[in-house]
Amino acid sequence: MNQPAAPPRSTLVVTAHAGDFVWRAGGAVALAASRGEKVTIACLTYGERGESAKAWREGRTLDEIKELRRTEAERAAAVLGAEIHFYDAGDYPLLPTGELTDRLVELYRAVQPDVVLTHPAEDPYNGDHPAAHRMAMEARVLAQAIGYPGPGEIIGAPPVFYFEPHQPELSNFRPEVLLDITAVWDTKRKAMECLAAQQHLWAYYTDLAVRRGVQLRRNAGPNLGLAHDTMAEAYMRPFPQIAKELA
Repeated sequence: MNQPAAPPRSTLVVTAHAGDFVWRAGGAVALAASRGEKVTIACLTYGERGESAKAWREGRTLDEIKELRRTEAERAAAVLGAEIHFYDAGDYPLLPTGELTDRLVELYRAVQPDVVLTHPAEDPYNGDHPAAHRMAMEARVLAQAIGYPGPGEIIGAPPVFYFEPHQPELSNFRPEVLLDITAVWDTKRKAMECLAAQQHLWAYYTDLAVRRGVQLRRNAGPNLGLAHDTMAEAYMRPFPQIAKELA
């Protein structure tokens, strides 16, 4: 009767740039946070060189752009209910280093994730995204190894979900999991609107949520009572799903 309460579930999101977690996984983040779960975002770069064209055209300096993108991402994470860590590893290109790997392993062990969200392995339009994918997956394995040095307890083997890239058809992305984010869509939209440096993406990712919502309703069947305005996000799974029954 006096057993200590179990810690809340933990989600770790590893993204290349400051806006990636909002466009691609903002609904999943908001849903987890709404259930009282802990969500931690590892933002490897600010996207200061490759994803801040509007700010460059306005004549801002590199340091000003980094601060702008950091502020936007912090606001978006707060709207979604997540904690965010910035690594300022430099984008275009994002290059892996031993120090960055060690920092990610330390974060894995600190947050002990039950679920990991990150980029898929392919993106012909942006090499930073596959680079972030490789680092996220490598750090996940290293964080499980008792012989790998660093603070914190080793982790288990949390399931990984790849969120949808900007050009899914050209990145070999197949929607294997459709997540209903209708209940938190307004929250995701508010987080998107924090990213003024990429305002041109607001409409694109709203339309994408509508399309994935249509697919979700089509695959869920008529008996779930889903509304016609269902909004959804798509994910892939690199590892087998573990189950005791097929459903």
